[in-house]
Amino acid sequence: MKFIVYPAIDMRGGKCVRLLQGDYDQETVYGDSPFEMAKTFAAEGAEWIHMVDLDGARDGKRVNDPFVIQAAQELGVNVQIGGGIRSESDINHYLENGVNRVIIGSIVVSNPEFAEKMVRKYGTKIAIGLDAKNGFVATHGWLNTSEVSALELGKRFADAGAETFIFTDIATDGTLGGPNVEATRQLALETGKSVIASGGVSTLDDLAALRQLRKDGVSGAIVGKAIYEGRFSVSAALEMGNA
Repeated sequence: MKFIVYPAIDMRGGKCVRLLQGDYDQETVYGDSPFEMAKTFAAEGAEWIHMVDLDGARDGKRVNDPFVIQAAQELGVNVQIGGGIRSESDINHYLENGVNRVIIGSIVVSNPEFAEKMVRKYGTKIAIGLDAKNGFVATHGWLNTSEVSALELGKRFADAGAETFIFTDIATDGTLGGPNVEATRQLALETGKSVIASGGVSTLDDLAALRQLRKDGVSGAIVGKAIYEGRFSVSAALEMGNA
């Protein structure tokens, strides 16, 4: 299994931002143009770019989608998008405009039957976003925590045909404190599917530790703040992923 590094672009108000543990009141702005940031990542060799519409996640509708579509159509890279995707028309809007993978999260909890239908219909074009707070799935921009465990939901959607999961331990996101390696590995083993780790990566050693779990099903890592803070470059991260 190949290990892929996904540079991340979180969008709010048309800017590139990072939130600390998903807190909308703890925001740092890193750039004025999501497209220009994506262009920079592509120029450094990224095969995939991970984009999140934070406004959409909170408001339940697409807000920053023009930047996503521009990146998908103009940069020659693979793009995956999460945030604010609540309907089949949202999914189609992205897939018909060149986006490679759509991440569904909140509707996996609020309307699992619909989410399962989308997985069966669109297959590998859909990824399941499992954002966990103390093991339980958080939704709507992490403002709400459900009573459903990430493992339980992961197994349900693996049975429904989902092939890719994106797992975030909210406690580590934006902290540069290291990813929750064991929880990521456990999800991969329990589901038997591909799991992309998100949150907490702060060093190339963190990437190396995750990459060691390829045999268990950990297929990649999303990296945001460490790149923006200059801990390492996109090209160095890609090199580690390919080592």
